[in-house]
Amino acid sequence: MIEYQNIFTQVQVQGKPEWGMDNENNMMEERTGAPRYSTLVGWIGNAQLGPIYLGTFGVVSLATGLLWFFIVGFNMLAQVGWNLVEFIRQLFWLALEPPSPEYGLTMPPLNDGGWFIIASFFLLISVCSWWLRTYELAQMHKMGKHVAWAFAAAIWLFLVLGLFRPILMGSWSEAVPYGIFPHLDWTTAFSIRYGNLYYNPFHALSIVFLYGSVLLFAMHGATILAVTRQGGDRELEQIADRGTASERAGLFWRWTMGFNATMEGIHRWAWWFAVLTPITGGIGILLTGTVVDNWFIWAQEHHFAPIYDGSYGYEAYTQPDIWPAINTEGGN
Repeated sequence: MIEYQNIFTQVQVQGKPEWGMDNENNMMEERTGAPRYSTLVGWIGNAQLGPIYLGTFGVVSLATGLLWFFIVGFNMLAQVGWNLVEFIRQLFWLALEPPSPEYGLTMPPLNDGGWFIIASFFLLISVCSWWLRTYELAQMHKMGKHVAWAFAAAIWLFLVLGLFRPILMGSWSEAVPYGIFPHLDWTTAFSIRYGNLYYNPFHALSIVFLYGSVLLFAMHGATILAVTRQGGDRELEQIADRGTASERAGLFWRWTMGFNATMEGIHRWAWWFAVLTPITGGIGILLTGTVVDNWFIWAQEHHFAPIYDGSYGYEAYTQPDIWPAINTEGGN
């Protein structure tokens, strides 16, 4: 009898591949890929790979997603003279940039941002098609739509950054560039341009829910792993069995903090915290530049940040021309 199992000592049972149930939609016939097993994948989940069901929306999503990928990739490759070695070496710094501000919301020439617009169109179709696929699959299996709505929360932030806010600002130049470091540089410049995004209350809420999600998922994951020796990972049996993992876990948290979440309740907490992270973040981004031009000044006016009375902190923030004097006086 195995007393304790973890990610490194997990027993992986392999037998006849499971194809899953069929239903009135005859999905069994549309599943593709011969099932096989992966020991590596078995460390973090079910060891069986495949079959997979794509459906119409899945095919559309993959096709348009690949078009976006190749448009971005070939543009980056062209920037280094079609040199594969340089492409790999500079990959983290390469980018497909949005059009310049003078083009507004019009279609610019291909090499002046036109490729960015085309790529963004295909990415939009790909993401929305994948969302429809998640909704359709849940409906076919008579499941709740919780996964689809959680995905929609992430899509909300995606649409705010690349579609809604640029339209409200009147220029595609407000969109985020495609690239690893360039999109991080855009984030930094965006924060500086609008007076430090940390003073945006919706950004603060987004961070609260982000860190809250980390805490909740860590608590839940640690609790289940801690009672796997009593079968805590087999939640179905825990509903009927008494005095096993679930009751021990509940007792632990009740004694630790005075109350315990139920087997359903912890997943509701985690779902809401995770979903509210991009929702509040998207609201904060959408208000930036459209409603509030400087979050630092806004925070001072609403007593969210301290008001500096002539100190270098406030002057340096509002009068960049005195920076050399401050650096000289500070010995830097």
